[in-house]
Amino acid sequence: MDSLLREVRPMVVRYCRARLGRVSGLAHYSDDVAQEVCIALLSAIPRYQDRGRPFAAFVFGIAAHKVADTLRVAGRVEVVSTDSVPERPDEGPGPEESAVRVIEAQRARELLDELPEQQRRLLIMRVIAGLTADETGHVLGMSAGAVRVAQHRAIARLRQVAVADRLLP
Repeated sequence: MDSLLREVRPMVVRYCRARLGRVSGLAHYSDDVAQEVCIALLSAIPRYQDRGRPFAAFVFGIAAHKVADTLRVAGRVEVVSTDSVPERPDEGPGPEESAVRVIEAQRARELLDELPEQQRRLLIMRVIAGLTADETGHVLGMSAGAVRVAQHRAIARLRQVAVADRLLP
């Protein structure tokens, strides 16, 4: 189980960050949701049946449901402020670096929003979640070759939009 989680968790974290990062105020929940996915995966493994699809499709099915659950209850989440002082200095990025990351992430989201839903999902799975063409194809109902062609077209379309918006030379 430990080696399985070591293999699956990075993909799940990237997927959750990509999906929840698109929603304002929910990006910080992505690691928690990824943890919930891993826990749900461990409890679902005894019921897993190999039906010729990659195991990653099973994992991302669970992840998609957990992300959807989080998005559903997003309106009921309250922000809890604390008045306590941290015990050690913050080693994370400073305000300037954080601002640049937010701006770059927003630009990337805006570019992705220019794509049709299918191409957007495909790029998230291939580039951000790191799935293979075969794994992505099983999730999206496409052949591996069709995934590669669609990925090439999606990236070309992003490049055209970025050039038109003067984000790229």
